[in-house]
Amino acid sequence: MSGELRPAHDVARGLEREAAPVGGVGSAPSTRRGSAAALSQDSRLAIEIRGLVESGRDDEARDRFGELVAMHQHRASRIAYQYLRDAADADEAVQDAFVKVFTHIGSYREAWPFEVWFTRILINGCLDRRKARSRRDRWTVGAEISSADEARVSAAGAPNDPEQRLLARERRARMAAAIDRLDGRQRLVFMLCHYGDCTPREVSAMTGLNESTVRVHLFRAARKLRGLLGGKP
Repeated sequence: MSGELRPAHDVARGLEREAAPVGGVGSAPSTRRGSAAALSQDSRLAIEIRGLVESGRDDEARDRFGELVAMHQHRASRIAYQYLRDAADADEAVQDAFVKVFTHIGSYREAWPFEVWFTRILINGCLDRRKARSRRDRWTVGAEISSADEARVSAAGAPNDPEQRLLARERRARMAAAIDRLDGRQRLVFMLCHYGDCTPREVSAMTGLNESTVRVHLFRAARKLRGLLGGKP
């Protein structure tokens, strides 16, 4: 899963580049919006926070930023966990992404939805963590997903029946193993759409792929997963 989102932009060289799509694709998802009313709630809030920071009202900016965190915390945790498969690492990746966003909020431009900008930063951070972990732990094979990890990232309450919990855990493990067997772009597109609740247009903005190409990758990923999981490919 390494290197999937970063061929043209390196976060280490400055977050201002995160406002543009990978590869410099010219067509943005509703990029040049005619009025502030067209912006999403989180984008409008990010613009307000940027203004507060620029005017030196940092305390107010931090208070308002807490609202952005609340909006994106759960979704960000789901995405980070799918990349890192470790709840502690995922938590740290999400917090690092929020810190990075606040620190560099001045580079945010409303031509891009805040959700797109934030998700790029989050995923690039997760990819960096995966690379670092791979270098550090080359001798290990992926560890099992612990019950503690599952409890921390579960989107819904677990079944009360122990047998049902075991079956659910096995299904999640099979799905995770199948997703890891997808091709890089198919895996990225599927994870952003399925776990990140992103639309094909938003994935297009994050990756630089044409929206039609995103839809093709999503279709092929779903077809391959059906085959890997025992259904008709």
